[in-house]
Amino acid sequence: MSSIKNFQVTFDCADPERVARFWCEVLGYVVPSPPDGFDTWDDYNRSLPPENQGSWFACMDPSGQGPRMYFQRVPEGKVAKNRVHLDVRVGTGLVGEERLAVLEAECARLIALGAVCVQVLRADEENESCISMQDIEGNEFCLD
Repeated sequence: MSSIKNFQVTFDCADPERVARFWCEVLGYVVPSPPDGFDTWDDYNRSLPPENQGSWFACMDPSGQGPRMYFQRVPEGKVAKNRVHLDVRVGTGLVGEERLAVLEAECARLIALGAVCVQVLRADEENESCISMQDIEGNEFCLD
């Protein structure tokens, strides 16, 4: 039997720090300490060649349970739907109107941070409600 592997989730984006800080707010993640020898991330970035400054940023689960999130600058913009997306689990264990109210409250909080609500999918005979959204650079995710 093989062992379970740790993993990180990587986002291609135009502005790594901005997108990382958005996801910190979404997930309750934190920005790790800057590399040894640097007091701040700005100090670290200034030490890099100009073309590498701001080229990546990361955030992490402060409890150490969730995957690290890594954001890397790429030259091209997003042009198609994500093949993989995150489901942010805010309604776990809730059903019906109570679940929908929690999802809608979180949706409103994230819209204030720059997210976009794409579609509210209401419960039916098979599925509970969820909300499709986009982050500040258009990456799809769901509130579930």
